[in-house]
Amino acid sequence: MSYNKGRTWNALKKAWKAYKIAKSRKDRQNMKKYEDVIKALQRELGLEESKFNETD
Repeated sequence: MSYNKGRTWNALKKAWKAYKIAKSRKDRQNMKKYEDVIKALQRELGLEESKFNETD
């Protein structure tokens, strides 16, 4: 991904929202999808990656 930082932060915010929606629906497939997106965006921003226990 080659966004500027502002766009990356915005994408991270949206990914967290989508993850929370998937979690509330107990949709493990989409939860895993958004976990991967969140981790990738966090790496791009130089942040520590979040740990997810629900789908491991």
